[in-house]
Amino acid sequence: MTILNGLKILDFSSLLPGPLASMMFADLGADVIHVESERRVDLMRIMPPYDEDKESYFHQHLNRSKKSLQLNLKSAESIEIIKKLIQDYDIIIEGFRPGVMKRLGIDYETLREYNPRLIYCAITGYGQTGPYATRPGHDNNYLSIGGVLDHSRLKDKKPVAMGIQIADIAGGTMHAAIGILAAALHREKTGEGKFIDVSMTDAMFSMNALYGTQYLGSGRPPQPEEEILNGGTFYDYYRTKDGRYFSVGSLEPQFRKLLCEALGIPELIDSTFNDSYYTQQRFKEAVTDAFCSKTFDQWLEIFNEDFHGCVEPVLTFDEACEHPQIKARNMLVDVQKPDGSSQRQIGTALKISGVEPTYKHVGAKIGEHTEEILTAYGYTKEQIEQLTNDGVLQ
Repeated sequence: MTILNGLKILDFSSLLPGPLASMMFADLGADVIHVESERRVDLMRIMPPYDEDKESYFHQHLNRSKKSLQLNLKSAESIEIIKKLIQDYDIIIEGFRPGVMKRLGIDYETLREYNPRLIYCAITGYGQTGPYATRPGHDNNYLSIGGVLDHSRLKDKKPVAMGIQIADIAGGTMHAAIGILAAALHREKTGEGKFIDVSMTDAMFSMNALYGTQYLGSGRPPQPEEEILNGGTFYDYYRTKDGRYFSVGSLEPQFRKLLCEALGIPELIDSTFNDSYYTQQRFKEAVTDAFCSKTFDQWLEIFNEDFHGCVEPVLTFDEACEHPQIKARNMLVDVQKPDGSSQRQIGTALKISGVEPTYKHVGAKIGEHTEEILTAYGYTKEQIEQLTNDGVLQ
């Protein structure tokens, strides 16, 4: 069973947020066409490392199970093709700056005249309105403007460049997916499509759910290493004797008791968040000193699978791939390549009863399905050849 069978999406986006969203839909059975062009280079297609066929692993992951339609969107004939497609492919994802799709003649207001059921999701850095609407940006910029980074650093230290793209994925991808599904549910009830304006900066600002609320209620802005969950208490990361790290999240009394016993500091079991700042810092120093007394592997033996006190090792990614929990949840999958071999990729995190993910194939070569798609919409071989010669299918 594929739970999103019948959902048809035209994905005009590039880079990370949009393609990851449409990949999530494809994993659950949606029919996705990636509309792209050799004239508009997608960094995910050209960014190393590459496989033996010189195809980017990033692209092959983000665009798995999707068809590739190559169109020159500056061509009037291409716009006519889009207008035909949206009779069936009635969900659009795009990541251009505001105004670009309107100049091309394929914005929401134009296309809804051809299909009132159209769901149109635009993912941008700052949204469709406001003084920054057309301003360029990237993940770290949206985290900065959204008020996330300043209280997510160490005192007197610069913010850290994250290993994952938080604004792109948590802000762009996830909010787009939620918005599209909400609009699809609305359409089932009313027959009406919707325009979805996803701002990655808005999303990051809204994720200040705890400390933002603290400031709005009390007037005290969050400070680096002074809050319960940003290093102001023992909820933190601790260096081992050999330079590795463990995460400690033993907030509740029963977990803190287990932590103290494992670290050999039972005299501090009664420490609480109600203690003075000085007492809390003494507790944190005791935890720090304890972790420094043993190596990473020695602590692994202590904080093993039988320890239930919210302490876990900070794993490298290759170690995470071998973790029994990751394996048990089928988070690594083999996806077919054109030559019949397979490529190991990250699987979907969505687990739905009775639903098996659909990993059809790795990301297609640019324009690989152009002829197949156009033929299905009545174009003859001669017409497709003429469109190619006219530069429409580029």
